[in-house]
Amino acid sequence: MSSTCPTRQLIRICDSEMSRYIIVGAGAVGATVGAQLHRAGIEVVLVARGAHLDALREHGLRYLRPDGEHVLPIPVVAGPAEITLRADDVLVLATKSQDTAAALEAWAGAAHLPLLTLQNGLENERLALRLFGTVIGGVIRTPASYLTAGEVVSPADPTPAVVWLGRYPAGAGEPAETIADDLRRAGLVAEVVPDIQRWKAGKLLGNLVNGLDALYPAGELRDAALAALQQEARAVLTAAGIKPADLKTETSADLSGFVVRPVPGHPRQGHSTWQSLARGVATETDYLNGEIVLLGRLHGVATPLNQAVQQRVRRAVAEGTAPGSLDEADLAALLRADDHRDDVLIEVAELHRRLATADAPVVLDVRWALGDPNGAEHYREGHIPGAVYVDLDTELAGPHAPGTGRHPLPDLAKFQADVRRWGVTRRGGVVVYDNSGGLAAARAWWLLRWTGVTDVRILDGGLAAWAEAGHFQATGEARPRPAGDIVLEPGQLPTLTADEAAELARTGSLVDARAGERYRGEIEPIDPRAGHIPGAVSLPTAANLDGQRFLATAALRERFAGLRGPVGVYCGSGVTAAHEIAALAIAGVDAALYPGSWSEWSSDPERPAETGADPSGPPRGTAMPADRQPH
Repeated sequence: MSSTCPTRQLIRICDSEMSRYIIVGAGAVGATVGAQLHRAGIEVVLVARGAHLDALREHGLRYLRPDGEHVLPIPVVAGPAEITLRADDVLVLATKSQDTAAALEAWAGAAHLPLLTLQNGLENERLALRLFGTVIGGVIRTPASYLTAGEVVSPADPTPAVVWLGRYPAGAGEPAETIADDLRRAGLVAEVVPDIQRWKAGKLLGNLVNGLDALYPAGELRDAALAALQQEARAVLTAAGIKPADLKTETSADLSGFVVRPVPGHPRQGHSTWQSLARGVATETDYLNGEIVLLGRLHGVATPLNQAVQQRVRRAVAEGTAPGSLDEADLAALLRADDHRDDVLIEVAELHRRLATADAPVVLDVRWALGDPNGAEHYREGHIPGAVYVDLDTELAGPHAPGTGRHPLPDLAKFQADVRRWGVTRRGGVVVYDNSGGLAAARAWWLLRWTGVTDVRILDGGLAAWAEAGHFQATGEARPRPAGDIVLEPGQLPTLTADEAAELARTGSLVDARAGERYRGEIEPIDPRAGHIPGAVSLPTAANLDGQRFLATAALRERFAGLRGPVGVYCGSGVTAAHEIAALAIAGVDAALYPGSWSEWSSDPERPAETGADPSGPPRGTAMPADRQPH
């Protein structure tokens, strides 16, 4: 190979028995692999652009290692027009993922060659397979950095990089084995795996730190944010049927030589997204956090945290934000932006403050429990000042009719008249509460949201939390409020028919919110038959609570992480299923209500019923106290 840098001309290298590697993308990854192959005597051609291309042509590659600087006269071209392809060529794609489509189009004339992808994310191989018949997926770990044209810093020593590779979508054998042998000759650790998609997914979980690293300095809050991002991603990958590999524990490769060491004059910088931000170019976040967002949307799993990071990185690029320059206040705001808790719940202190303002919300007392018909009496004994008592059986449900369940949805005209009598207006907010952790109040929350009232929230902790805070309770009846002018529009939240619930149990996640013993069919105190809708999973509503307060958002996300695809919920008669839907909403998961619930289903002898434990695993959650059984 020539010892001088090539000029801008066609590069024609004689055929040999050894493969030649054409590396498209001469950044940190591509240049590191190319440099190691070149130093091992294996033919390499780098493909670069812009100032980096100019620097490589003029000066060669400055390859900076812990043992010093190496100037390597590796042939470099701008694109396929400057090179004659050979039968023994291997094309290596090492661009950022956002550049993959353009690179594939440019090199489509090489589609008869094997293609090795060394990029992050899960999309690149799928794109490549549209054009290339032989795609070798690759996962590479290297702490290399590219910040200056013509220069790459590679601090891992003695092993500069570790590569896992395999046929895409699955398989080992050739040409992966031959490529792996060449990489080993070049001083890299290489392992051929038969299930490369799992290894790509495992790397993706680690790559979720990249966006955080690009924006924020290291710290406990950033660590907590990464853990939450990865938890969200694992739920998505599970829903997509992908079991990510653990790159540390599942590998058979010897990683003892993969050690990051100082490179004199070049302190370790950030990950690839940090480097892109430093160079002022587009990042691959859309194919990292954005990949999780895409899979979540395809499989019905909420990904608010990954979406928030994706959007924040895009904003940082647009604004020219310096890498690592944002503070923890910005990160905390980012994490809060993803939290839907304030959309569903209101704290006692906030309600107390708002009640003293001119735009005080309408407050509804929805105390109700199975076997206790004295909600109105309890209300008169003590309630939040100004609260209006709402009777669940007569105002939040229609009259029972055969085949409709025990608490059918109310007649719209009557419900609108009741809502106006409570004082609800087009512009004002509503707060609902009870004395049972929101299990009854959530029915009012859901019905109002379903009919188009958007500003309605549940008082977290209910009347007990109000009393614990030492606030005054009124007695007797509240003074009637001026009639409201609200016009209700039903259908603003999704619902399910019995047939749709049965289908969802097969195609998504149908959640049974009743106590576990009722789900399993061990007892049935109210409805015609014991058991549950076939295929439903058991997540008892009471487990949404810590005492009378909703669990923390992170705990609710963890609770619902196993749900797959679109989600629907039922209980005994469609009341406390609304509480489950509220908890799911806090966790960022949209869910449909089956209003008729088990009381409707079990009254139809043609509908099948299953008994026994949850088919997806052991019963989840805790048993509900008898006085708080879903009704």
